[in-house]
Amino acid sequence: MNEFNGKVAAITGAASGIGRALALELATQGCHLALCDVDKKGLKETSAEAAAMGVNVTTKTVDVANRKAVHDWADAVVKDHGKVNMIFNNAGVALGGTVEETTYEDYEWIIGINLWGVIYGTKAFLPYIKQAAEPGHIVNISSVFGLFSQPTQSGYNLSKFAVRGFTESLRQELDLEQCDVTATSIHPGGIQTNIARNARMTQSVENLTGNASAENLRDQFESLFMTTPEKAANVILKGIKSKKRRVLIGPDAKVLDMMQRCLPVSYQRLVTSSFKWVSR
Repeated sequence: MNEFNGKVAAITGAASGIGRALALELATQGCHLALCDVDKKGLKETSAEAAAMGVNVTTKTVDVANRKAVHDWADAVVKDHGKVNMIFNNAGVALGGTVEETTYEDYEWIIGINLWGVIYGTKAFLPYIKQAAEPGHIVNISSVFGLFSQPTQSGYNLSKFAVRGFTESLRQELDLEQCDVTATSIHPGGIQTNIARNARMTQSVENLTGNASAENLRDQFESLFMTTPEKAANVILKGIKSKKRRVLIGPDAKVLDMMQRCLPVSYQRLVTSSFKWVSR
């Protein structure tokens, strides 16, 4: 996909963070937008900023963990815009807690949004993207935590590892079909968004870190976030134009990816040591 002018992109989680940055950057390049989120206020703000750039923008409040809601939205996007060329499955949440203390309901919550939201978005939009008979793209946001694991992040890790595997399998299927649609797995490092601030966190996290408060832990982890959402959006769109299979965002993501490749097992000890240091 060499250019975005005149194309139609659907973006989940568009009210803030990477989703909003993607919407605004695509709008500057003449791409029409279909945006969704559960945050009505933030979604309205993103829509207004993007529409001011002269592109067509539609919005809908959608819980991506609801299959029918996602499929209904996809139908509405094509009805309103006449086509769709890209879906950015970006909506995501975070969860902190040990495996022992994390409840089944917590796991269901994060898997519903981070994984099922990606599956629903992909399956709902892929047939329409193919029907457009133009270059198209499925963009699924995984994480650097989809490349390596970290203590207290079992829910987030399992959802993001799964997104990576799902997307890589999809990309191979599209290659075999020799169609004009491709798929990319996105792995951001620390991005300056509110995902950590809004994360669910159990008491077990504080216990593992010497009873540091949840608020202090969030502050300490957020202080390590190196990349702005705007920079992340630019890297993602550059990767789409190059039809990359995997996109790493931020110097931290590249370092951690290399660490996992070179130390596929022993990296876990390094992560545990750094976890103790950050939580001091």
